[in-house]
Amino acid sequence: MLLCRVPDPIIANPRPASTVVVLRDAPAGPEVFLVRRHEGTAFMGGAHVFPGGRVDAGDHNGDVSWCDGVDWAVSQLSDLDREQAIAYHVAAARELFEEAGVLLARTATRDHFVQDRVDVHGGRATLRAVVEREGLRLALDSLVLCAHWVTPPIDTRQFDTRFFLTRLPPGQTPIHDETETTHSTWITPAAAIAAAANGTIVLPPPTWTTLRELEVFGSVDAALAWARTRRIARRQPKMVEQNGRRMLLIPGDPLYPEASDPESPRETRFVSVDKRWRAERPGS
Repeated sequence: MLLCRVPDPIIANPRPASTVVVLRDAPAGPEVFLVRRHEGTAFMGGAHVFPGGRVDAGDHNGDVSWCDGVDWAVSQLSDLDREQAIAYHVAAARELFEEAGVLLARTATRDHFVQDRVDVHGGRATLRAVVEREGLRLALDSLVLCAHWVTPPIDTRQFDTRFFLTRLPPGQTPIHDETETTHSTWITPAAAIAAAANGTIVLPPPTWTTLRELEVFGSVDAALAWARTRRIARRQPKMVEQNGRRMLLIPGDPLYPEASDPESPRETRFVSVDKRWRAERPGS
């Protein structure tokens, strides 16, 4: 067996990013909201993902008087300083508003923010301005940390991403933005994994792994309760080649045992097939 690690470019500081897993209860069990990234997008083009993106400079703001749940945000990301912890949460709320049209704010129960969403996405308005104009409060405590992923530095883009769960607010209807994303759907985690397995959709490994972790829950309440109590491990996959096959290994894989994870994923190995990552269990 020939095994070699794919050389990594030197990247000093991965870019902070936030991802939001929006959940709703449905007859078949909890459903997640997925968006399909535009084919022309440099990062994960064509893949089905959760809404999210980079933490921008504007997400760092010392004045948090327009936000609820600040102490919650700081406690969830206790490995970071106060400003960084809050910025990750603000970015999560902003990206969710831009990419899905969902506003996580107290008493926001109606869909009338269409133009505001476009303006925030285009940099012509800020999320804070929208929230304050409506007399609302950004609900940072509606975001429950569920995972921490760092992408391997396989090109010039590397992200340090915190994944959050949230319940779809009453009266709001998420929809893709028709710019960065071209399609959206509500789907159970099990159905999404099945669709990826048969080639209908593409799921990046962190999305696949998160869906696999969520498919066991029978309600949104159960999923949120799990996220509130789980121990979050930093997961940074590594790229290796074995007998001519390119593989992405998740911490806990037999070929990646040096990385510890208290909740090792069900699938720890993804193989590149026709420019898609296919989940594979060791020994299969």
